[in-house]
Amino acid sequence: MAPGLHSNLAPMSEAVTHEIRVEVMSRHSPENSRPQNDQWVFEYTVRITNEGSETVQLVSRHWIITDALDHTQEVKGLGVVGEQPVLAPGEYFKYSSWCPLKTASGMMRGTYQMVRRDGEGFEIEIAPFALRTRQTVH
Repeated sequence: MAPGLHSNLAPMSEAVTHEIRVEVMSRHSPENSRPQNDQWVFEYTVRITNEGSETVQLVSRHWIITDALDHTQEVKGLGVVGEQPVLAPGEYFKYSSWCPLKTASGMMRGTYQMVRRDGEGFEIEIAPFALRTRQTVH
């Protein structure tokens, strides 16, 4: 992704993969940021909704985080916020987390690894969304 290309991304995203909807909203957290130390903190809230007819479980996550200098880090791990939620048809799971960046803007995207009752695994998309402070100058 070219530098600055994420500047027109919204601080929210939505994607539906395999009948699982992932909605994300992000916001800058000035109270936790330390710009003088090149540390900007962003909070994000995710809602994962099972719009399908089968029960599924979220088993792991894979985030790709890119700052304004195009430095990318990947975060992989089991579950989200210490949980591996099971979603029956029509159910949703909502959680909030945070991400520190060394720049005042950036973007996140990724995937969740899911599993069906029969043990079949599949990935669902987390569409790209912006991490941005209100005072970002272009």
